[in-house]
Amino acid sequence: MPLPLRLVSLLVAGCVGGLVPASPAAADDHSLQRGLDALVAAPDGPPGVIVVLRDGDRQRVLRAGTADLATGRPLEPADHTRTASTSKAFSGAVALSLVRQHRLSLDDTIRRRLPRLPAAWGSVTLRQLLQHTSGLPDFSQSPKFRSIIQADPHHHFDSRRLLDFVAGEPLRFPPGSTYQYSNSDNIAVALMAEAATGARYEDLLRHDVYRPLGLRDTSLPQGYRMPEPYMRGYAVGGASGPEDVSETIGMSGVWASGGITSSPRDLATFIGGYAAGALTSPAAVREQRHWIPGASEPAGPGRNSAGLALFRYETRCGVVLGHTGNTLGYTQLMAATPDGRRALTFSLTTQVNETGNAALLRQVRAVEEDAVCALLGTYGS
Repeated sequence: MPLPLRLVSLLVAGCVGGLVPASPAAADDHSLQRGLDALVAAPDGPPGVIVVLRDGDRQRVLRAGTADLATGRPLEPADHTRTASTSKAFSGAVALSLVRQHRLSLDDTIRRRLPRLPAAWGSVTLRQLLQHTSGLPDFSQSPKFRSIIQADPHHHFDSRRLLDFVAGEPLRFPPGSTYQYSNSDNIAVALMAEAATGARYEDLLRHDVYRPLGLRDTSLPQGYRMPEPYMRGYAVGGASGPEDVSETIGMSGVWASGGITSSPRDLATFIGGYAAGALTSPAAVREQRHWIPGASEPAGPGRNSAGLALFRYETRCGVVLGHTGNTLGYTQLMAATPDGRRALTFSLTTQVNETGNAALLRQVRAVEEDAVCALLGTYGS
């Protein structure tokens, strides 16, 4: 069944939101809960939202709405969810783990590692791919790619050939000169990792990320099915009310740029370890934290700046490092203090971005900032 153009646009829309004015006071769990309730009650708001706040072994969970409109089941930290572009941080984790092992260098080029890709892209480095300064055209904006998704949302792509959709296009700008978020970047990162090791990207994730961090709910599927239990994702705003789109699209067409399925508890564990540099070396962490102007998509709380597959969110209550994501039915934020001790996840059961609903995104970002304040204030220093 063809996918409506409205849903195709939601799936591939990119966005960079405006900055949210700072609130005069820090948030506690009570004000954060009020914010979550207001999000669910907002016009075209998410049917459900869950926030996990973690400090070491201590965890606090706040939620509003439901994981399933048909049953009213509450959202749980172990519920699976589509992580969308937070998957890009996982590809960063694989790449930086390989840098630690001296199997990749941040200065490795496409010409060296991926010679089958267009010669015009050859000077692009792994560092530029991770920081979205590569200039690679975005395969997900290709008219041919979008027409395939519209005609057959479950179409099985060869994930390792996704860049073929834009192989005839030049770089958008000289590498390293401009920040521009592109889904192509992390496809190339995963391909570089495979080229350097001879292993499949999925196996590298298991060996270098899931296993060291003890992730139990995280995987990179090719199909469209969600593992149980899962929070259902919805498209809202239609005339007939919220539409369950949890299993509308397959993941082979987003792969390393957005295909990972995980849970709030696993995402909190992952971002705590990743932000702290647990998977790489101190030298690589210093390189990763060379910040430039640039926002994740959708923009995260406070003032955003871009590192290597990691973003810095400067809020009124302090700084956290993390990543956001949005895809059909889901919106995510994961963030942690730079030492990784405190972490949060913020999961919505609808897609929210600048293109689809700019006003709701501003509201989401304000509540996300309250979540950061609750994280930094609830447990002390």
